Amino acid sequence: MLIVMRKGADSEAQEKIKAYLIDKGYDIHQSTGANRVIIGVIGDTDNLPEADIEAFPGVLQVVRIAKEG
Repeated sequence: MLIVMRKGADSEAQEKIKAYLIDKGYDIHQSTGANRVIIGVIGDTDNLPEADIEAFPGVLQVVRIAKEG
């Protein structure tokens, strides 16, 4: 799962979502570009509702990655 943050999302918004994910047992990888921050969620995200993530302030888009196979 990839979480794309809004251009103006502050570091507090990013930290809240990362803390939420870590608390749920996921690993994360953050990529910071010139205009966007993308948070990669590592682990089985099948039971992680997109709506829960989209409700966090600063989230622009949630992209679920299809499983191989």
